[in-house]
This record gives sequence, C-alpha cells and structure tokens, in this order.
Amino acid sequence: MPASNPHEDFMHLALALARQAESMGEVPVGAIVVHDGKVIAEAHNLRERDQDPTAHAELMAMQLAAKKLGSWRLENCTVYVTLEPCAMCAGAMVLSRIQTCVFAASDPRGGFLGTLGDLSQHPVLNHRFEVIGGVLADESAELLKGFFQAIRKKRRED
Repeated sequence: MPASNPHEDFMHLALALARQAESMGEVPVGAIVVHDGKVIAEAHNLRERDQDPTAHAELMAMQLAAKKLGSWRLENCTVYVTLEPCAMCAGAMVLSRIQTCVFAASDPRGGFLGTLGDLSQHPVLNHRFEVIGGVLADESAELLKGFFQAIRKKRRED
C-alpha cells in the first residue's frame, strides 16, 4: 500500500470545505491552515452570504489561525487552498509571513502565485514563501467547472 501524501490529505480536507461552500451557493473554495502538522483553522468562501468582497476562504482561514496562535505572524504555517490565491490573498500571505502555500487548481483569471503574477517571490517585498501548486488540481477544477456550468444553465433557463 502506498504511503499517504500529507499534501493530498490536507487538500482533501480543503476540498470538503469547498463542497460546503458550494452547498450554500458560494464559489466552491475551501482553505485550511496547518501548524506543526495540525489543522488550526479552516474556512470556505462566504462572499455571497456575508456580502463581503474579502470573504475568501484562505483569508478567513488565516484570520482564524492568527487568533488561534495569538499572533498575526503565521510563521511555520502552511495554507492549503483549493484554488490559486488572488492578489489580495497572496498579499496577505506575504504580510502574515506564512511558510508555504499549497493550492490545487490554477486560476487563469486571478491567480497571483504563478499564473498572472507571483507575489510569493516578489523581489521588493519583505517576505517570500514556498508555493506548491497542482495538488488534487483535477478534482478542484472539476468542482469549480461544475459549479459555474450549473450557474450558466440556470441563467439560460430563467
């Protein structure tokens, strides 16, 4: 039996959160923060429910992690998220000094950890962090694709 892949195991948890978001009519993105091998925070998108443009899964998970740790510095933390972070969330990762971001699907319209730009390695910013993309990318992409297809279908029917 093959050894378990911790990145995939944690990403499966983030995907479960993404499915929760989808069940609420939110774009299916989920995120967790791991510190010392343990999940310390989890969240999913809540922009529609909260009518808040900043209610992205990874941003909310990082806020919860900071409260749990009692510090805005998320050093030695890894953020797992089902979609490549946007500029806002990637910027928050720089500012919070995370160690690593692991994401599933790339975001060709908003991803700022390699697709449209890369804030994780920007030479002028005061912090850099490791990025691992593509972990369970197909599963995440299919979830997102199905969500947006259903929205388009509903709009055509209305």
